Amino acid sequence: MRFSRSGGPGGQHVNTSATRVEVLFDVEASAALTNAEKGRIRRRLAGRLDAGGRLRVVAQDERSQTRNRALATERLAALLREALAPPPPPRRPTRPTRAAEERRLQGKRRTGVRKRGRQDPPLGE
Repeated sequence: MRFSRSGGPGGQHVNTSATRVEVLFDVEASAALTNAEKGRIRRRLAGRLDAGGRLRVVAQDERSQTRNRALATERLAALLREALAPPPPPRRPTRPTRAAEERRLQGKRRTGVRKRGRQDPPLGE
């Protein structure tokens, strides 16, 4: 964890307090993850990892360093949880039933009749 001064409004408090929290998590060096889990994190969070394979999360929402620390660790845990979740099962394509197809066509016919009813009669009649 690294701490620094937050930006933005806040006056004297912001200018003197290191309340911004930056959490770095080294995916490759983690002993808690298996190689498969590391690969899944690398694939799913590729845009969030730096060149060294570290995941960086920043929190500077609150005035308190303690609350920002808690926010940053929650965000890191949520990111890792989401990245490690198993992928959803593949979609199995289905076809509409004959009755559903017929209902759809009936609706299209009704719409066509309604639109034809709005038109001016042809000039010849």
